[in-house]
Amino acid sequence: MPAVLIVDDLLSIHEMLDAVIQPTGFATAFATDGEKALVRYKAEKFDLVLADIDMKPMDGITLLKQLKLYDPSCVVIIMTAYASTDSAIQALKFGAFDYLQKPFKVDELLATLKRGMEFRHMDVERSARSGLPAVKSNEIETRLIGRSAKARKLIQQIKKLSAVHTPALLVGETGTGKGTVAEVLHACGGAEDRPMVRVDCALSTDQSIREGILGQDGSGGTWVLQARNGTLLLEHIHCLSLPVQKELVSVLRNNAHGLRLICTSDEDLEKLMDEGRFNDELFYRVAALPVVLPPLRDRLEDLPDLIKYFTGRVANAQFDASLAEFTDEAMEVLRAYHWPGNLAELEQVVSMTVSTAEARVIQPQQLPLRLREPEQWPSLAEYQPGTQKQYIDMVIRACQGDKARAAQVLGVDVSRLN
Repeated sequence: MPAVLIVDDLLSIHEMLDAVIQPTGFATAFATDGEKALVRYKAEKFDLVLADIDMKPMDGITLLKQLKLYDPSCVVIIMTAYASTDSAIQALKFGAFDYLQKPFKVDELLATLKRGMEFRHMDVERSARSGLPAVKSNEIETRLIGRSAKARKLIQQIKKLSAVHTPALLVGETGTGKGTVAEVLHACGGAEDRPMVRVDCALSTDQSIREGILGQDGSGGTWVLQARNGTLLLEHIHCLSLPVQKELVSVLRNNAHGLRLICTSDEDLEKLMDEGRFNDELFYRVAALPVVLPPLRDRLEDLPDLIKYFTGRVANAQFDASLAEFTDEAMEVLRAYHWPGNLAELEQVVSMTVSTAEARVIQPQQLPLRLREPEQWPSLAEYQPGTQKQYIDMVIRACQGDKARAAQVLGVDVSRLN
């Protein structure tokens, strides 16, 4: 029998919830504040925690944080008065499954508990599947290439994410591999034989989003139903209009927990939220576990491993492409380049160069002109403001230390480079 721990400082709430919940097949237990609830949770086994937000000495938000530290898979539903809705939305930021506004309706309460149990069961099932073979770990290691500190950190994050069912947000520049990471998460959760539905929000109209994700009654459209028991990947989620973002929240609350939701964005969603261009509740529902994918320029030490991986996927009629070698001079050109297209651009360069090479040893002159000639690169004014210093260093290196030439490429006075 599933068990729910009810945490509220009012005994009348205990009695009311007990009368409503027990007949539905839940075992109930009670605590009058967060401290007592934490002690009881650690001593006993509960499937769900239903906690009021306004308690002393430990309030519901603090209890939520402590529970998540002790048991990251804990499913917590926060109860809040209408006046403290903002606090409830903040609770989503700290990992709450959902929230209920008092006074709530009985059917709303029971529906939320039911969804919480569905999520709990899927998380348990997913953990069991992900813990099966070492193949899961191998899937991560073989698809996410690199031995740099940033690559290792990313791999560790994905290993942790693969063991849970919580929505994941992948953030990074174009070409950093967000789609690949999503595919790895899908496969490593034991869902490789289950559907993965990809939706590019940048290419979808509001009407198609409503039909595919929201459905006619807001309970889930075709894409949501197709992704049931699998993964729904929403690429470029920042491109959704504000009205659709708001409607999507209702789908996530009512229907989307039978699937793994993964979202990607090229932009900083938290900044967009602060600017009023991204729904705050949607942000906290999809950004519970954000992963930032590093740009290639921040992990250049991974270039040899990445090149070896990409050459292994190329065909060449003249020789075995996997045996292609880049000379030290060619590698220096690759290291000096700023890689605005990141991994996707590197794969394109390696594939084109190796597949058309007539000799196994790759020289600098066989690389694309844009890599060899910094004059082909953008001026400093065209480059991302937050990484301009790094870009300056790359241009100077590509110009072999010639600061006058670098200044000409960057479109700045040479004194700025001294």
